[in-house]
Amino acid sequence: MLATLPDAPANVLAFRAVGSVHADDYRTVLDPAIDRVIADGGTVNLALVFGDDFDGYSFGALWQDARLESKPATSWGRIALITDHTAVAEIIHAIAFLFPCELQIFRTSAKDKAMTWASRAPERPTRTDAAP
Repeated sequence: MLATLPDAPANVLAFRAVGSVHADDYRTVLDPAIDRVIADGGTVNLALVFGDDFDGYSFGALWQDARLESKPATSWGRIALITDHTAVAEIIHAIAFLFPCELQIFRTSAKDKAMTWASRAPERPTRTDAAP
């Protein structure tokens, strides 16, 4: 399940993965939140916490996660992944080049720092801003 974190900065969509995350969690929680930001002309800054209560992803959730790349590249700002799960961090690090925005991995003890980082404007050009 994906639970909304109420203590995030106003311009950050923040969620905590609890138990197992399934495709329906993306369809009913994450996708609508991202779509609202895009429809309002905002920048999608995302913080995802994978703490001790995270058990894993279903294959359907992994597929839905991959589909996030279909959102307009110009809509993305930053993604902060907050976890002490080494395997999760290593997988995300390995595929970070696929994300159309800045992505940084933080330990759970640095959650506040991660939220602050996610709320700031990207420091490097996005794919659409970069020179050809």
